[in-house]
Amino acid sequence: MENWQGAHGALTRKTILKGGGIMAKISIRNLTKRYGDMTALNNVSLEIDNGEFLVLLGPSGCGKTTLLRCLAGLETPDNGEIIIGDEVIFSSKEKIMLPPGKRNLGMVFQSYALWPHMTVRDNVKFGLDVIKTPKEASDRQLDEVLAKLGMGDLSERYPSELSGGQQQRVALARLLATKPPVFLMDEPLSNLDARLRMDMRVELKRFQSDAGATTVYVTHDQTEAMTMSTRVVVMKNGEIQQVSPPAELYKQPQNTFVADFIGMPRINLIEMQGDGQIFSNGDITIDFGWKPGIKNVVLGARPEDLKISSNPKAHGETYRVMAILPNGPETIVQLQRGKTVIIGRIGHDIIFEKNQEVKVTYTQTSLNVYDADTQNLISPINNI
Repeated sequence: MENWQGAHGALTRKTILKGGGIMAKISIRNLTKRYGDMTALNNVSLEIDNGEFLVLLGPSGCGKTTLLRCLAGLETPDNGEIIIGDEVIFSSKEKIMLPPGKRNLGMVFQSYALWPHMTVRDNVKFGLDVIKTPKEASDRQLDEVLAKLGMGDLSERYPSELSGGQQQRVALARLLATKPPVFLMDEPLSNLDARLRMDMRVELKRFQSDAGATTVYVTHDQTEAMTMSTRVVVMKNGEIQQVSPPAELYKQPQNTFVADFIGMPRINLIEMQGDGQIFSNGDITIDFGWKPGIKNVVLGARPEDLKISSNPKAHGETYRVMAILPNGPETIVQLQRGKTVIIGRIGHDIIFEKNQEVKVTYTQTSLNVYDADTQNLISPINNI
């Protein structure tokens, strides 16, 4: 790919304006990236809407950071195409590979990547200098973004004199000052403590909304993904498993991997057999209320979808309480019936004791049923 065209290749660089804003829709088509015998991205296709906050989520090695680096121009894919707005920034077929500096995007790294010998002001100004912003405009934008981030009084400090949260703000200020139409963020909050991460999630979401920038955010933290995104892309082994808004992702995971990965405490996945709409694993029996159409299934039941009662006369099957985990406004309980162990979620004001017998029923309308062979969700709409 040595002869690939750069910024002055076959396609001209365009910025699309619509209603005064920059259009930055991103199209990723059939993208593949290999490292020797290992395939990091396997024929990935994805459409990202203008102004969207899209989160790439998955375990280590799933390909999320590789995809982000391909968008940034820090990695060269082996095949496929990437389009931002109406401009092709990468195409294996047309041999187009725009360098990072010509892609009109900004990136915040996990390590913040601040110059240690520069003050806060100079670190933020560096991005403006790179794009050759006139001094008057540069000073104005610097003052605006530092004030917005509450960093005005710290402008003459050096990174070593700042806390982790303050350093993160400097990295974000450098990105915001240049006003790119696309934000790329690679686990920018992972080095912060839990409380500061929560505060910065709120700030990041507000900054992104105010800027109106299309944002692609990489994380392995599902709480970040579910609380910040407009849509979540769940990845595994270089492939996309599901793309959905957070609520849909939680309520209707499309396969058992997504179901098991999303949610804390994790979903109950129970292998069952049956015929018609009643299924059992030998310990428990559940009426799904509809017919999956196959005999071997995996039942997915969220902990909060179990109705648990200490009343011995209540409807349901009898389970034994094996563990009790108080967690502020809720309590997590581990229950067992025969060899089957499940997790339930109850209110903090409900008191159970270890080895206590309780009655359990399943919220029929909240159950997800998966094909045991394919591990994919079976839709009740097509099987009633």
